[in-house]
Amino acid sequence: MSPALAAWGVHLYTGLGAATGFFALVAIAQGNYRLAFFWMALATFIDCTDGTLARRVRVKEVLPHFDGSKLDDIVDYLNYVVVPVALAYHAALIPGGVAGLALASLPLLASGYGFCQTEAKTADHFFTGFPSYWNVVIFYFYVLATATWVNTLLLVSFSILVFVPIRYLYPSRSPVARRTTHTLGVLWGVCVVILLAQLPAPSHALGWVSLFFPIYYFALSLHLHFRPAPAPSARWGEGSNTRRLM
Repeated sequence: MSPALAAWGVHLYTGLGAATGFFALVAIAQGNYRLAFFWMALATFIDCTDGTLARRVRVKEVLPHFDGSKLDDIVDYLNYVVVPVALAYHAALIPGGVAGLALASLPLLASGYGFCQTEAKTADHFFTGFPSYWNVVIFYFYVLATATWVNTLLLVSFSILVFVPIRYLYPSRSPVARRTTHTLGVLWGVCVVILLAQLPAPSHALGWVSLFFPIYYFALSLHLHFRPAPAPSARWGEGSNTRRLM
């Protein structure tokens, strides 16, 4: 296969995320939330794997005139923001009526601005501000059957956090605690797959247990953000012989 064809194939793979987002919206309109979450999960899988493929076939070198990062951002905004917020409103996970529409607009607006920040993704593989994981937030609203007022408070809080310049770990790119993060991420993924298979009546107990990874992610991100700057000679990461994070 020619390098150009391989590069276009990766871009097509990324673009398929837009199709899964549309399929999820159709499922939401039909009230089939289990199917909608399946499409959202597939979109997340595509997003977690297309970057590795893009680097392997060197898409930026082969197709320098095509901005794959912009395509990725468009697809991500659809699947990480629009689709889960639409599900939250349609499934009555947040208030209905005008108040619900106003509430649903908050993450849409916040993440719209967040995606357009030049430092939304830093060169050292961090997100600046809450990284718009609304698909995960709404998934837990549904699985844990949390009260509407709790969901409202969390939506407002996370929308505000989009603008707070805290650095959050980029799990698939950061070398910091990579083995630990990937191991826990795989275990979390297994829990999510089980919960998806159990829909529309997932185990609340497993749902609460599976929060171990979001809690770990936030705790690690906050630790990295607020820790004192290391000395120039210090090397961070699990492979370092001088200092270890985990």
